[in-house]
Amino acid sequence: MKGRRLSAIVTASLLGAVFVVCVLYPLGVMAARSLGEEGRYSLDRYRLLFDMSNRGNLEAVMNSVGVSLVSVAASGVLGVFLAFVFTQLRFSFRSPLARLAVLPVALPPLVGVIAFLFVFGDTGIVPRGLQILLGTPGPVLPAGGIAGVILVHVYSFHVYFYLFVSAALGALDASQIEASAGLGGGKWRTFVRVVLPELRPGILAASALTFMSSMSSFTAPLLFAGGKHFITLDIYASKLNGDIDMAAAQSVLLTGVSLAFYVFLTLGPARAQGYARKGSAAAGLLTPGIAARRVMVGLAVVVLAVELLPVLVIVALSLAREGSWTTQWLPSSYTAENYVALFTDASLFRPVINSLEMALLALAGSVLFGVTAAFLVSRRKNRAISTWTNVALTMPYAVPGTVVAIALILAFNRPLFAGIPVILVGTFWILPLAYFVREYPVVIRGVGASLEGLDGSLLEAASGLGAGPFLRFRSVALPLLLPAILSAGVLVLIGALGEFVSSILLYTYDSRPVSVEILAQLRLFNIGAASAYSVLLMLLILVLLRLSGGLLASDRRMSYIL
Repeated sequence: MKGRRLSAIVTASLLGAVFVVCVLYPLGVMAARSLGEEGRYSLDRYRLLFDMSNRGNLEAVMNSVGVSLVSVAASGVLGVFLAFVFTQLRFSFRSPLARLAVLPVALPPLVGVIAFLFVFGDTGIVPRGLQILLGTPGPVLPAGGIAGVILVHVYSFHVYFYLFVSAALGALDASQIEASAGLGGGKWRTFVRVVLPELRPGILAASALTFMSSMSSFTAPLLFAGGKHFITLDIYASKLNGDIDMAAAQSVLLTGVSLAFYVFLTLGPARAQGYARKGSAAAGLLTPGIAARRVMVGLAVVVLAVELLPVLVIVALSLAREGSWTTQWLPSSYTAENYVALFTDASLFRPVINSLEMALLALAGSVLFGVTAAFLVSRRKNRAISTWTNVALTMPYAVPGTVVAIALILAFNRPLFAGIPVILVGTFWILPLAYFVREYPVVIRGVGASLEGLDGSLLEAASGLGAGPFLRFRSVALPLLLPAILSAGVLVLIGALGEFVSSILLYTYDSRPVSVEILAQLRLFNIGAASAYSVLLMLLILVLLRLSGGLLASDRRMSYIL
């Protein structure tokens, strides 16, 4: 018994040490630097941030919050509409179309924004096509500025609402709907009194997640905002200008907002980590007339076409000869040389190798740390302690990528505490560390959700037969948890392969990942090369999603992982 307890204590101590060094220490250093350094502390930077006379800081806060609120509203309308169409209406090709509805999940943030830029930006294919069609002097309805940022957010984040509301609708008890109708409740009354309360947790969860993601958005404001201030962009600008202390203060502000919504998402009424099914699934809640149904299905198909168009365009541009798409509507010449150069030139393929190596390192660390932490937390008998420990361990999930990068720069640009001579900034290892910090919570949430459904009597029986903690985990728990571990591992790989926000602040030329190389090629106006990298990254992610069980199955897992 003493040996088992000692083993558990040693394991928990090692996990705690990793958490302190990789998460708490960097965030603590960042918070301290936001107040000053070398013992000279003040709130001057925060006063400057909240100074209403400072138009730049005020604009950054207003833009970030305002865009996030509008993104939540617009994403909610679109996502809930698609969820109702694809779960409640019956029509041809419904199943494959429903799979297309989650397509934006397969696009890394940078790739999705660039694809959207190529299609709907100032010089995009759609505005140019409308210009030619209508004979106007300039592009028609180009997406740019604040409106462009919101459109990109809606394109990316409406999937949260679609997934959560679809899961809730699929778990509704049809007998409740029938009982309401039998008691004389009309369709609207049944929806308000029966259906809406069941949808509310999922809608609140998606709202909090969308708001949090919008607040931490970096790529969309960078490429669409047109010089307008956002908190994430100001953090990046402060770091580039050498004012790392102001970047730290801005990061603390952004972290506070994100963590507040994460706690709300995890512990508050927004929590929606599964839906209890008591009877048969409720289908056909919507029974519109033939004309209305055709309109709804038609609108859904148009939405899916808009979702698919950026993917098709970026595939086409990857085959465009460099310099053949300048002022034309479409590229004038096509070739496979972009792919040939990518796979034959070692210097061009190096970013892909870097991304794969760093993603695999992050995966190894995330699985080792996340599975062990989830198992130890689930074994706690005190429910409150277990819940708060889980919230603390998964806290980095809510920390924006720019904040993670700033915290790691401040923590590891000098020898560690106790004089440990480790300086990671400027090395290859800082990037997989950043990916690990951002992605390991996915493993804890995914494996923890499976552990909640694990029959505790199996572990108790193994313990009664003399099996220690390690043997119980290896022989009993691990085989049952393997599907969840593999699914969470795939999501870690996807997140690490497409990570851009932390990478842009931490990379060196030799360690540049593929996401940074895509932006570099884009800035050199090498549209074909940037698109070829993007297509390769999309294919890698689609293969990973396929290996994890397919697009729709993987996205269902997100409902409990998030």
